[in-house]
Amino acid sequence: MKNINFKTILGTAVFALLAFSCSNDILDETPRTDYTPDYFKTEEGIQGGLTSLYAHTRYIFGQYYYAAQQNGTDEYTYAQSADNNFKDSDMSGAGSLTPSSSRSDALWNAAYSNINTASGIIENASDAGKTEALISEARFFRAWDYFQLVQTFGGVPLDLGSGELKFNVTPSRTSVRNTVPEVYTKAIFPDLKTAIENLPDAGRVTGGVTKTAARLYLAKAYLAYGWWLQNPGNIPTYPETTRTDPDGHDAAWYFQQAYNTSLEGINNAGSNFGLQQYFYDVNLGSNDRNKEIVLYSDHCEDEYYNQASLSWSNGTVPESFAVWFATCNYGDIRSSDGSSYGVVAVDRDATQWGGRPWTRMAPPIEVFTKTFADKTNDSRYDGTFAAVFPGNWGKKGDTRTLYNANGLPVKSGEAVLTFLNEDNPAVAYPSGGGDSNVGGGTLPGRADWVINPSGISRLYYPGLWKLGTYRTDNGSGLGQPNGAITRPWNIAKFSEFYLIAAEAAVKGATGTMSARELVNVLRARAGKWRYSNNGQWSMGGDGTKVEDHSAAMIAATPATIDINYILAERSREFFGEGYRWLDLVRTQKWAEIAGSYTICGSAKGDHTPVVYNRSIQPFHYLRPIPQGQIDGMTMTDAEKKAYQNPGY
Repeated sequence: MKNINFKTILGTAVFALLAFSCSNDILDETPRTDYTPDYFKTEEGIQGGLTSLYAHTRYIFGQYYYAAQQNGTDEYTYAQSADNNFKDSDMSGAGSLTPSSSRSDALWNAAYSNINTASGIIENASDAGKTEALISEARFFRAWDYFQLVQTFGGVPLDLGSGELKFNVTPSRTSVRNTVPEVYTKAIFPDLKTAIENLPDAGRVTGGVTKTAARLYLAKAYLAYGWWLQNPGNIPTYPETTRTDPDGHDAAWYFQQAYNTSLEGINNAGSNFGLQQYFYDVNLGSNDRNKEIVLYSDHCEDEYYNQASLSWSNGTVPESFAVWFATCNYGDIRSSDGSSYGVVAVDRDATQWGGRPWTRMAPPIEVFTKTFADKTNDSRYDGTFAAVFPGNWGKKGDTRTLYNANGLPVKSGEAVLTFLNEDNPAVAYPSGGGDSNVGGGTLPGRADWVINPSGISRLYYPGLWKLGTYRTDNGSGLGQPNGAITRPWNIAKFSEFYLIAAEAAVKGATGTMSARELVNVLRARAGKWRYSNNGQWSMGGDGTKVEDHSAAMIAATPATIDINYILAERSREFFGEGYRWLDLVRTQKWAEIAGSYTICGSAKGDHTPVVYNRSIQPFHYLRPIPQGQIDGMTMTDAEKKAYQNPGY
C-alpha cells in the first residue's frame, strides 16, 4: 500500500507530534527518517513512537474529516459558503460523494502509519525492558485506529506488507482487505482486552490512555459488532462475507458484552473519571481536560507545541479549526450610531460564542424544533449552542451606546442578535438584509434583532458554543479569533458509557440498570443548571442560574426506550462532536432519521423553510476507499475495482 510507507510517513509524523500534551510529561523526540525494529528496542524509539501514537489524532480531528462525520446527518447540512468538501457528503444532490471527494480520506491516510508504529512498539518494546503497561498504550491505539476504519470503510487490511499485525519496514504497493469479523476478532478485541488488563487506572502522562479508555472502546466495539452481526436493515458489507462470528457468538452475546463492559467502566473508574455535576461544565473552555473526558487530542496556547499560528491559521492539519465550519458570519451584523445602520456591532472575538466564521456547515431547523425542543428544563441546548451574538465594540475601546432593533439603545455586552427558543408569529422580518444587514427581525419593545427557529438558514444560525474558541491571552480585547484553536479536541467522554449500555439494553442486554434508568442518569444531570450561557447577555453579563429541573426531565422520559430515542439522546448529549454519522450507520437508521431536513436559503432575509430530501442508498453506509490509495497500488484494474467498496 503506497501510503503505508513507514519510513516516509512516520518520520514526518513523529516530528510533527512531539508534544501532544503541551507539557513536559512527554519526551521531546528528535525527528528521524529511518525506523527499524532495533530502534523500537531503545528508550528513545519507544518514547518517540508512543508520542506519535497520541499525536496522530491531530491529523484526524479538528479538520475536514469533521465534515464527513457530521454533514449529511440530521445534525448538519452545508451552509452558504460551503464548497464540495461539504456539499458532496450532504447526499441531497448539491454534490456527489466519490473516492476523490470523500473527506474520510483523512482517517485512512492517518491511520495506517500509526498502526504500523503501534505494531513496531508491540513487537519490540519488551526487548528494551518495557512493561506490558507501556506496550498496551500501543495496543490501545492500534485497536482504536482499526475500529475507526472498520466502521467507516468495512473490512480493511491487517497485513501491511510483513504479515497480519506485523511491523513493516518495506513499502508495499499491493494490499488485500480482511473481512469485518476478522478485523474485530483478530485486531480490535484482543488488543483492547489486553489493554484493559495492563493499562493504569490513571494516565501515565497528562491525557494518557487508561483502563477506562480501553473499556469504553471495547464496549463501543462490542456494540457496533453486535449490530453488524444482526444487520436489521439488510445493509451490504464488504468484502462480502457471511454474518457469522469466527468465535461462535451471536449478536445478543455481543450486546450483553457491551452492556457488561460499560457497567464495569462506570463502576471501576474510581476518582479518575466520572460525570461533571452540570452539563454546562463538560464543554466549558476553562474546564477543559476535566474528568469526564476519557480521550482527547490535545492543543495549547504555544505555537511551537500547537504546530500552528495562533494569530492567523491557514486551516491545514495538524491545526484544529473545524468549529469554524459551523460558525456563521456574525461579523456582518450592524447597528446604528444614531445616523445610519452601518456600525459593526459584533466583531470577530476569540471567545467561546465567537471565533472565526467560515459558514460551511449549518444545523437544520429540526435540530431546534425536535432534537432540542425542550430548552426550559434541559440545559443541553444552552450548553451546546451560541444562540445570542452580543455586542463587543467596547472591547475595542468604543464606549458609545448604539441603536439596534426598533431604534432602541443597546450597550456593548448586551444581546445584538438572538435566535429565539420558540417561534413567535409577531416577528417582523425585513426584505433582504434590512437594517441589521443580516435579515434579523424585530419584536415590539426588544432592542435585539431576532430570528425564529423556523427562520434559521444556510446563512445565519446558532454557533457551536461547546467547541468554540477559548483563549487565556485575550486581556480586555478581542484577542486572536483567526488563530488556530488552542483547546483539546474531545474524542471520547465518560458519559457515553451510559448510552452504550442503554442501547445494548434496548437490544436485549440485561443487568442491574434498565435502559430508562441509564438514560435518566444523563437526563437528570441535564436538568441541573448553574449558569445560562445564552441568558447572560440579558442578565448584565452574569448568567448565574441555579435551577434543578431533573425531576421534570426524568418524568418526561418515555416508559419504553427505543433505538430512535437513544439516538435522540446521543444527539442532545454529543451534538456536533463528530459522532453522528457513525451513530446513524451503526444502527442502520441513517436514511430513516436523516433522509430529509428543513432549512431556509442562503440569501440575506431568506426565512422561508424548504424541505430537502437526501438520496441515501444502502451502499452509502460504507465510505469509498480514497482514490489516492487505489491509484498508488500496482495491481490490475480488476484487482483495484475489487478493492473499492461497491457503488463507488
